[in-house]
Amino acid sequence: MEAKHYTRETIKKIGVVERKFPTFGVGDTIVVSTRIKEGDKERVQDFEGDVIAIKNNGASSTFTVRKIGANSVAVERIFPFYTPTIEAITFKRHGSVRRAKLYYLRDRIGKAARVAELILTKEQKEAAAPVPPKNAGKQATAA
Repeated sequence: MEAKHYTRETIKKIGVVERKFPTFGVGDTIVVSTRIKEGDKERVQDFEGDVIAIKNNGASSTFTVRKIGANSVAVERIFPFYTPTIEAITFKRHGSVRRAKLYYLRDRIGKAARVAELILTKEQKEAAAPVPPKNAGKQATAA
């Protein structure tokens, strides 16, 4: 089959479905809950770490999460953003970074390998938090 009728933008949009994940950026600490199938059983496993890279490329967008495992061994996983195996992403904290890719953390050991937390002011927290509907609590009690 020839792909003459598809433009580059159309190919990138194929397979992109809206995901209800919280917005996160490079340097943030997140928990990625993935479904793992072992034999006939299926379970959910959490992977908590710092986001060190994000690649935005349509349906093939990925993000890389790095954590320090047992015996101070670093583990990195690359997650496709639009995969159905990711059940949920939980946001933990913002990181204070000045780069788009944090590959330099691979060369660091111990406390030097940590990302400093970004302290937000009260106004910044209120602007980032979603506003719940005003009548949400009243409807639940009236029903």
